[in-house]
Amino acid sequence: MNFKKAFQRADFRGRTALIFSSWFGTGLVPMAPGTFGTLAAVPPVIIVNYLGALYSIIFLIALIPLSIWSSRISQQLLEKNDPAEVVIDEATGLLVGVFLIPFSLPGFALAFLLFRVFDILKPYPIGMIDKRIKGGAGIVLDDMVAGIYANICVRVFTVLLGN
Repeated sequence: MNFKKAFQRADFRGRTALIFSSWFGTGLVPMAPGTFGTLAAVPPVIIVNYLGALYSIIFLIALIPLSIWSSRISQQLLEKNDPAEVVIDEATGLLVGVFLIPFSLPGFALAFLLFRVFDILKPYPIGMIDKRIKGGAGIVLDDMVAGIYANICVRVFTVLLGN
């Protein structure tokens, strides 16, 4: 079912899930919705990162269950497995990608790029998670692992470059 029709048919809970899961509509971009969803997550992720570790932890603790819940409901409403319109998982993955890394523009850009590469290429175990774990948890978990990979890589590059 298309997003507009699902939104029209949904009750308040369903509409709320669709709004969050599409990351406030960015998942409706017809080309590369995952990349646009990640781009739309940049401002709040930078703000939370700037506010410090406590806010990053709180935001992540809130965003993970919200992502799983809204992805699960939206998947049911859209009647698709891992719908392209659902991009809140990209926001969660990006937040994991920069989690507790001191902000710098090059570091953030590297985390963004690496996250997208890992999310698209799905190296082990991301591809396995994507195929085997269904529902909202599966939609979100593979992006969180891609974010973990990006986070580790940024930390390694930072150490190797002596920054």
